[in-house]
Amino acid sequence: MTAPETCILGADPGASGAISFYFPSHPGLIAAEDVPLAAGEIDAVTLAKRIRQMAPTMAVIEKVGPMPKQGVSSTFNFGCSYGIVRGVVLALDIPTHLVTPGRWKKHFRLSADKEEARALALRLWPASEHFGRKKDHGRAEAALIARFGAETIVAGGVS
Repeated sequence: MTAPETCILGADPGASGAISFYFPSHPGLIAAEDVPLAAGEIDAVTLAKRIRQMAPTMAVIEKVGPMPKQGVSSTFNFGCSYGIVRGVVLALDIPTHLVTPGRWKKHFRLSADKEEARALALRLWPASEHFGRKKDHGRAEAALIARFGAETIVAGGVS
């Protein structure tokens, strides 16, 4: 029996975040989409169905924390979204790696400017239609997080 093809789920958590699916054996292809929402919150059931459909062999989730000058309500909502994404992935028994924004952005030589991430995603996946709008920065970051996993975790033999 052959092992399943490596598929890496990249997740930029948050209600304005996104998920991506990257197959290192096909580096020119990427699937990226906004996280599904219901009543302004991440729809965990739909998220789980989508992840199950793509059957990733591992997940790389951006490890986030509160940001300076972020209000209490915003911090709480962001933490809930982060927890939903982590919880869904762990409930689906997908091996998971957490990566700080600084670590994956340093790997790609990016600053905190989200437009830089979108521009890089457009260069890496020129045939993709997932990053065309300015508001697609979450999709770009999710795609780059998945690629980071391929280039550092998979290539480095970390499981």
